[in-house]
Amino acid sequence: MDILEEIVAHKREEIAERERYVPLQQFIGDVQRMVDAGKPASMRKALMQSPTGIIAEFKRKSPSKGWIHRDARVEEVTPMYQEGGASALSILTDTMYFGGYDEFIQQARKAGVTIPILYKNFIITDYQLFQARFCGASAVLLIAATLTKDECRHLQDMAHALGLETLLEMHGDRDFEYAELEPDMYGINNRNLGTFVTDVDNSFRLAERLPDGVCKVSESGISDPEVVKALRKAGFNGFLMGEHFMKAEQPGLALRQFIEAL
Repeated sequence: MDILEEIVAHKREEIAERERYVPLQQFIGDVQRMVDAGKPASMRKALMQSPTGIIAEFKRKSPSKGWIHRDARVEEVTPMYQEGGASALSILTDTMYFGGYDEFIQQARKAGVTIPILYKNFIITDYQLFQARFCGASAVLLIAATLTKDECRHLQDMAHALGLETLLEMHGDRDFEYAELEPDMYGINNRNLGTFVTDVDNSFRLAERLPDGVCKVSESGISDPEVVKALRKAGFNGFLMGEHFMKAEQPGLALRQFIEAL
């Protein structure tokens, strides 16, 4: 079993247990009221209109690196990300492997964050989409490697029904048949989720496989402003960065300095 298989297996157990303690019926009414009130800010639009496209990620831990910034507080870091010029945020909500919680998104919103937030987790059930909408996310991550095409299509349709956008994450050639599902954003992950080996060349190699005119996002392993400039020339609109900022003592300041270098 590789790392991704291990994470997904644990996620199935985790969601089943959570549903026993917090049935969907307990918060479906609140979610419906949120849906009726209108859609959150569009992450796709924010990236397509941004001159930088930086998606700053709040990520305290990873399966490969362990704790990156254990004491980081979401209510301090995320407003600084917004003030520093991030186009959107990504917040890890997986607890076991990434040290995250759904409440982090709620705390970011309470701290004044208004830009789009990506609910980053390993989504395999409708229940998680309701969780994402309930806590204040604007978009959700769907990972091709963890879903069949039919499952991905269903989850995307449900996400859209809840007013959420989708970032479809692909890594290798096998995943590109999912591109026909026409997600709101097309992501290329530079990190192999089975081995967690990272290679930014993956984005350059696969960029031309994506349709023209869509919102393209390069994910993981980006730490050099010159790489972002090259990726933009290759057609990318968004650049998801977490570890580069989070390993700094002040992630918000690290982001501001990175954007100034752009």
